[in-house]
Amino acid sequence: MRKVLFLLFVFISSGVYAQVIGPVDEQFNTIRQNGVSTIAAFGDTVWVSPQLNRNIGNSFEWYTPENADSVTGDGIGRVYSLALGQDTVLAGLGYTSETESGPLPYGFGYYKSVDGGQNWEFEPLLLDPRGEGDTTFVYGGQTYDRIRIAAGEQSPPYDVSFKNDVILSANWASGLLRSRDFGDNWERVILPPSDLEQLTPQGNDYYWTDCTDRDGDNNCIQSNNKYDPVYDDNLKGFGLLIDSQDRVWFGSAGGINISENALTAPTDSIVWQHISYDGSSDGLLGNWIITIREEPGSDRIWMTNWIQNTPQKEGIVYTDDDGESFTQMLIGERINDIGFKDGYVFAAGDDGMFVSSDVGDTWIKLPRLESPNTFIKSSAFYYSVASTPDRLWIGTSDGIASIECCSQNQQFDNWQITRVNYPLKGGNVHVPDGRNTNTYAYPNPFSASVYDVVRMKFEVKKQGNVRVRIFDFGMNLVREVENDSFGPGTYEAVWDGYDGQGRKVANGAYIYIVETAGKELSGKILVVD
Repeated sequence: MRKVLFLLFVFISSGVYAQVIGPVDEQFNTIRQNGVSTIAAFGDTVWVSPQLNRNIGNSFEWYTPENADSVTGDGIGRVYSLALGQDTVLAGLGYTSETESGPLPYGFGYYKSVDGGQNWEFEPLLLDPRGEGDTTFVYGGQTYDRIRIAAGEQSPPYDVSFKNDVILSANWASGLLRSRDFGDNWERVILPPSDLEQLTPQGNDYYWTDCTDRDGDNNCIQSNNKYDPVYDDNLKGFGLLIDSQDRVWFGSAGGINISENALTAPTDSIVWQHISYDGSSDGLLGNWIITIREEPGSDRIWMTNWIQNTPQKEGIVYTDDDGESFTQMLIGERINDIGFKDGYVFAAGDDGMFVSSDVGDTWIKLPRLESPNTFIKSSAFYYSVASTPDRLWIGTSDGIASIECCSQNQQFDNWQITRVNYPLKGGNVHVPDGRNTNTYAYPNPFSASVYDVVRMKFEVKKQGNVRVRIFDFGMNLVREVENDSFGPGTYEAVWDGYDGQGRKVANGAYIYIVETAGKELSGKILVVD
């Protein structure tokens, strides 16, 4: 019998978005950007995107690799995925390029290190030789046509995993890639068509639909047999897991694929079971699967479900029987990652951070994550989860939050929050020649609908009253942010773009004035909403 799942939401009252917070840390070695979509941990070491920043033992400083110029300095590469082992780091790299149709993600390649990140070796993305027309592949002794993939467009490595010398990479347009010599050579792994439940080399005449003509309702009325991810969502790669039994789980935009021999068999003999949405109460919620995780100490496999087509739903599911049935939960929530620690399950989503202490029977939505001197803004997206022996780490669109965790009846109320730090005196490791300044505001220009809050950084030299006010360009008072006593240190005044009457301010230039004991500072904020 399926469990009845309950979702308990814990909400906070509307945040105070006109206040001074701090003192805040001033450090030279900091993360590259506040949006951290990928975070991974091994032992007491944490690695984060987009530039391979590393932290050991929750230290004050974040390390930036010196020998990874594809992602540091002027390098175009950005970390899309991470897999870790003892002294081993594997990073899937991509980048965004502006095209006539807008920005598009591209696959770039892979960085690998076998000495804890001291030295890096770059491996380029697998591409087909340029040529006319399509190419071919062999599966089960038969030859089939396949689209030629000669460029990295739409092929960033959204997930990577490895076992010994075998690396697997889930890429959108490139599907599933495999290397059996730890990245020196690569090959393409064949996946089942969306309409099949199993792919075996004993089968005959498999058909991968390549649509050549559609009717007025966009239904395919004529097609060729060609392996092409553009026309088959099950060939598009997003999520990946090598479980404790050496099975490979591949999440696509068309369901979940499971193989018991994908690590070892030749590419023409890999067997797949394909499971897709069927509308049942013990099936998948949706076909688009971007994250797959194995619960420690069990055979339970969890995965996120996004909507491929209606009437699918979003949420997460787990299976205890190798995909025969699924338990559904957090229905309606768009979840990006799943993590585990000390009996707790964590789900990072677009609408917040969800926690279960009873293996998914009940959930709470955490209130705004706050430290003694700052907070993660309420509109932040929660992207990623990882854990070290004594801490939980969460990557968000507004920085990294971590907390000592986990104990019975854990209280999630005393977070440590890490953001990009540009000290008032000089720059940081990413901009080492930054100029000295008394105050600055960020982000600037500021959009309340996009960024939620703007932060004004300043220093208090000695104990005394601090008054922070916002004026329009005619020097009419818009809002008083703070008027209280503070000790020495660096602080940030936070403003949400609303005036003292609760009205959203008009676009334009605004002046902020910070009065401290014996000194007045000012700066400009450009509001563009």
